[in-house]
Amino acid sequence: MARVVFTPNIQRHVACPEAEAPGNTVREVLNGVFAGNPRAAAYVLDDQSALRKHMTIFVDGHMIRDRSGLTDPVGPASTIYIYQALSGG
Repeated sequence: MARVVFTPNIQRHVACPEAEAPGNTVREVLNGVFAGNPRAAAYVLDDQSALRKHMTIFVDGHMIRDRSGLTDPVGPASTIYIYQALSGG
């Protein structure tokens, strides 16, 4: 099963502990993780189930390309990192 890790800055806003879920794509894995955590899903994904503009996902150190469909491949031993962009001055 793939491992999903949320950065600490996301966890300050919504509870989203590290989790594992099966799947062959980012979408499948996130669906498994978010099934038990709808608040985290709403924080990371928009109303079209696409990745929000201020979020970034890396799979095994590579930024995903498909921000809408989340079809990037995931292996059984992959690690998915979900980051929130920081801004300010």
